[in-house]
Amino acid sequence: MEARDILIRPLINERSTELMQEGKFVFIVDKCANKIQIAQAVKEIFNVNVLDVNTMNVKGKTKRRGRTVGKTASYKKAIVKLEAGQTIEYFAP
Repeated sequence: MEARDILIRPLINERSTELMQEGKFVFIVDKCANKIQIAQAVKEIFNVNVLDVNTMNVKGKTKRRGRTVGKTASYKKAIVKLEAGQTIEYFAP
């Protein structure tokens, strides 16, 4: 797998913007990727040093709209901690 295939997109919400103050950045990643592959992909794409990677599988929620029942997509989320003083410019406010 190539680095661009592992990192699907950044996840930007209220919780992830609070984590940016601690040097942690949140990405939606490929479901088959492991922590080592995620760390290497972030290092290769953004040219930063990764200290730690935490991953979690987020299950899709059941949603209703009238009689119709559907489900949101499941995905894998990774929280990447960088060395002190380093940042990713794409997340800059």
